[in-house]
Amino acid sequence: MDFVKELRWRGMLHDMMPGTDDLLNNGVTAGYIGFDPTADSLHVGSLAQIMTLIHFQRAGHKPVALVGGATGMVGDPSGKSAERNLLSEDVLQKNLAGIQAQLEKFLDFDSGENSAIVVNNYDWFKDFSFLNFIRDVGKHITVNYMMAKDSVKNRLSGDTGMSFTEFTYQLVQGYDFYYLWKHHNCSLQMGGSDQWGNIVTGTELIRRKDAGEAYALTTKLIKKADGTKFGKSEGGNIWLDPEKTSPYKFYQFWLNTSDEDAKSYIRIFTLFDETTINGLETEHDAAPHMRTLQKALAKDITIRVHGENAYDKSIKSSDFLFGNVGIEFLNELNDEEILGLFEGVPHFEVDQSDLADGINIIELLATKTAIFSSKGEARKMVQAGGVAINKTKAASAEQMITSNDLINNRYIVPQKGKKNYFLISVK
Repeated sequence: MDFVKELRWRGMLHDMMPGTDDLLNNGVTAGYIGFDPTADSLHVGSLAQIMTLIHFQRAGHKPVALVGGATGMVGDPSGKSAERNLLSEDVLQKNLAGIQAQLEKFLDFDSGENSAIVVNNYDWFKDFSFLNFIRDVGKHITVNYMMAKDSVKNRLSGDTGMSFTEFTYQLVQGYDFYYLWKHHNCSLQMGGSDQWGNIVTGTELIRRKDAGEAYALTTKLIKKADGTKFGKSEGGNIWLDPEKTSPYKFYQFWLNTSDEDAKSYIRIFTLFDETTINGLETEHDAAPHMRTLQKALAKDITIRVHGENAYDKSIKSSDFLFGNVGIEFLNELNDEEILGLFEGVPHFEVDQSDLADGINIIELLATKTAIFSSKGEARKMVQAGGVAINKTKAASAEQMITSNDLINNRYIVPQKGKKNYFLISVK
C-alpha cells in the first residue's frame, strides 16, 4: 500500500514537502502526529489524524503519537483568536492518561518494526531550563522567520495580540520534531493543514542545528458541506469517550450526516477500499432515502470506537425510539445508557413514596410532572388514546401507576403521541 496515494484518493492529502514520496518509498519511516491534551478525551475532530496514523501503519511505516504534556501547558496559537487557559499539572496528567488509552485502541503496538509508540513531550522538556532552551534552540531560528508564519501574523494584526508564551510555541513544537528525529529516527511530521507552519519550523531546526533532513505532510481540515464546523452538535463536541458522548448519540451523529458529507466522510473515516466505497455510493444514489452511505459509515466508526455491543445497542435504541422495539429493551441498558438514550428529552423526578400506594396517571402527568400543563389537558389526551406509559397505551384516566411500572426499578417512560417522549426517574 502506498501511503501518499492512499491519502490522495481518499481526499485527505493537503500538502507535503518535496522528497516525502522518496523517503516513504525507501523503507520503514517513523512519522508522528501531535495530540493536544486540552481534555481527557479526543473528539471526532481528532479522528482524521488518528486515521492518518492508521493508514501510515497499514502502509508499513512506524506511527508515533505524541501527547503534548509540555505543549499542553503553553497552547498552540494556530487558528486561535485568543490565548487559551493554561492547564494545571493534575488536570494535564488526567487528560494525558485518557488520550493515551484511546490512541492505544486504534494503533498496533506489537507489529514488529512498525509497531506504534506513544510519547509525551513533557518527558524531554521537564528538565530543560529556559536558559538552555534559548541557547540551544532559540539561536537557530530567527525572529524574522517566526514572524512570517500566518499563525503569528494573524494574531499580531488582531485585537488581542500574542503573548511571548504563544509566540514561542512553534519553537517548542519544532524542538519536539528535532528530539524525535534525534532519538527515535523520526523523519516525518504530519498534521492538519493549519499545522504546516509549525511543522516546517521543525524541519528547519533539524536542518540548521544538525544539518539533518526531515519532511512535512499535512491533511485537509475537515469541513461540512454547509460551512458549519465539523464535529459539533447542539450539545457541543462529539467525544470518543462514551461517558462524554453516549455510543447512541455518537452513532446518530454519523447517521445524520448529509449525503454530500457522507460521500466525503466514508473515505476519510473508514478503512473501506475504493471499490467498496464506489459500490456503496452507487447503491446510495439509486435509493437515497435508504441512507446506505450513512448507515455504513455510522456502523463502521461506532464499532471501531465503541465495539460491536455498543453498535448493536445503538441500533436497538434507534428502533426503540423510532421503530417497534419494546420497552423490555431498556432492561438491557444501565443508568448511563438510559440517560444517554433520552438525552435532550424532558426529564422529571418523583419521590419513591409517590408510587408506594400508586398514583393516578393524570396526577402523575400534570401535577407531579409538567408533561401536561393541566389535568384537563392530560385527561383529554388520555381519553383520546394519545398517551402511552412504557410504550403501552394508557387504559383510562383512572389508571394507577405503581412501582411495578418502573423500568430498572427507577424509570417510567411516558409518550404524548408517537414521537414525544418523556423520562421520569424515581429519587
